[in-house]
Amino acid sequence: MKIEIWSDVACPWCYIGKRRFETALAAFPHRDSVEVQWRSYQLDPALPDHYDGTELDYLSTRKGLPPAQVTGMFEHVAEQAKGEGLDYRFDDVVVANSFTAHRLIHLAAAHGQQDAAKERLLSDHFEHGRDIGSREYLTSLGQDLGIDGGEVGELFTTDKYAEDVRMDFEEGRALGISGVPFFVIDRKFGLSGAQPSETFASALEQAWQESQPLVMVGAADTEPGTGAPAGEACGPDGCSA
Repeated sequence: MKIEIWSDVACPWCYIGKRRFETALAAFPHRDSVEVQWRSYQLDPALPDHYDGTELDYLSTRKGLPPAQVTGMFEHVAEQAKGEGLDYRFDDVVVANSFTAHRLIHLAAAHGQQDAAKERLLSDHFEHGRDIGSREYLTSLGQDLGIDGGEVGELFTTDKYAEDVRMDFEEGRALGISGVPFFVIDRKFGLSGAQPSETFASALEQAWQESQPLVMVGAADTEPGTGAPAGEACGPDGCSA
């Protein structure tokens, strides 16, 4: 079973959604048969490489939201994050364009480190005030993941993985995704937003049941025309002898 998750590094609900999904997946009996792929999405592709201001400034001026409303939103989201064991610090967030960070996630995927890269970027952005657009930071992160600094450097000197990120954007739009996080299971089931863990658990179970056809096991003899094992059973006309 394959699960694709469209998400932005600069999305606070995406980190909360990641934790809630992981809680459900950890309890899923068939978790070892589940493949998770992170797909790129940008909430604000037009954001400069670095924005000269705080997260509060950014949302209140660029998005036109009243500062009091933004502060209230921060408090609500931080409380929800705390419930998932996350320590959001919006006052320390460095506002930066996430495009290169998404390219790093694709690079990390080529090294089998996609989830680790996604986790670190989200944590460092929302909990530790790191600059996700900084070459120095991304190079350091890459090295922590076992990726050579020269490969990370190519993200700043070439267009490597840029087309892959744009393809994620296009595919998301084709699926009708207009907000993140968004979870797609086997291209049949979609879940929008940071749903409760119980909702993810239910979706996993439903998707698994639909992807795994019922296999009859037991006696070698079968009922004519049904293929079902011919064991003793009861039906509308009585019970077998």
